[in-house]
Amino acid sequence: MSNFAWTLDAIAQTVGGTVVGDEAPLITGVTTDSRSVDAGDLFVPVVGERFDGHDFIASALAAGASATVSEPNTTDATPRVEVASVADALVDLAAKRRRELSIPVVAITGSTGKTSTKDLLASGITGSWASPRSYNNEVGVPLTVLGTPSDATALVVEVGSRGIGHIRWLARCLAPDVSVVTNLGVVHLETFGTEDDLANAKYELIELLTDDGVAVVPMDEQRLQRDDTVTTITFGPEPGADVTVAVVDMDATGRPTLAIDAAGTQIATTLSMAGAHQANNAAAAIGVAVALGLDLDRFVQSMAQATGSDWRMDVHPGRFTVVNDAYNANPQSVAAALETVAGMGGRSVAVLGPMAELGSVCESEHRRMGALAKELGFAEVIVVGVDHGYALGAPELISKATGLSDAFDTLADTLRPGDVVLVKASRSAGLERLALKLIKEASR
Repeated sequence: MSNFAWTLDAIAQTVGGTVVGDEAPLITGVTTDSRSVDAGDLFVPVVGERFDGHDFIASALAAGASATVSEPNTTDATPRVEVASVADALVDLAAKRRRELSIPVVAITGSTGKTSTKDLLASGITGSWASPRSYNNEVGVPLTVLGTPSDATALVVEVGSRGIGHIRWLARCLAPDVSVVTNLGVVHLETFGTEDDLANAKYELIELLTDDGVAVVPMDEQRLQRDDTVTTITFGPEPGADVTVAVVDMDATGRPTLAIDAAGTQIATTLSMAGAHQANNAAAAIGVAVALGLDLDRFVQSMAQATGSDWRMDVHPGRFTVVNDAYNANPQSVAAALETVAGMGGRSVAVLGPMAELGSVCESEHRRMGALAKELGFAEVIVVGVDHGYALGAPELISKATGLSDAFDTLADTLRPGDVVLVKASRSAGLERLALKLIKEASR
């Protein structure tokens, strides 16, 4: 089923561009990847720091794209829509698609938990369309909106931010009916500068709400409850929150059993996703269900089946258990992962890489995570690459590895049957390769 059917003239009018060449067949999709083109696609050549999509226009058309967008003096290929800015054009196209949608649109941001909350919510709302992977930037958000099928029951969009104005720039293609902020924390302070700037940047998503929109925010975060005219649903462990979720048990694979109280309804469920911290993400998702007036029993039953995205608290039992949480890392997510692994039974071992973009709190936060590992009873912590302060928090626990091979060799000498080993770092560290190698070793 096509998501839409647009003429090049209609597209040009939408993006303020000019059609060059013959009219193309109706455009039924949009792509920014010349390696993944379907008939009827419009190729949008995104320009990045290290590449220029205009270089791949010929490849995209040869692969079957019906037309392309381009900036002036970049290509002679036709048919094309020539625009002043490809980035603006992509958002304008998504805004056109957003105006065509009559389904609820839910947008999710926050320092941590965006992807997991998105996965839980998308599983809970049968037939919904959600961001594939972590499509949460200025390219991924418009592509998610543009990809919404005509028969979708809801659109769930994950929205990232690296500074003031980033979310606001996406306003015209989002217009959410429900805005969720999972939490605020000390992430990306290297780019945000201050915690207040971070809070203001995340609050932009609430400012984008439609007239009757609802904000779903943590009970304890007053910086997100600054406008009495905005209908707000709160969540968290605190009494008085509109949605409270408590962890009452956790099994050997880290799956939490939750006690939920939402809108006067008490529900118990066990999530398929690992991690005690998933309680907060589940509470946020349930807050959306309350905002949309969904049947809570049915929603929670479906939500509990969510398996989550790759490399996020991905538990692999074997001779020893590997917890692959190598997609990203910040103080909140590292603490949550350490606490979960410590509660899974067996001897706890952690392989940690750097937490990136913490700015002035870099050393103090790494030191705090080292101390937390000691407090939770970890037997060993192997730091891959630059330490940044882990050893200051627990010098007796820390051993250092220069790279992935060194870390694997160290683990081969120390891991015992029944151990639980956590692998976690910021994405730039590439520790997922170590995790995959350990998973293979544990299965032997």
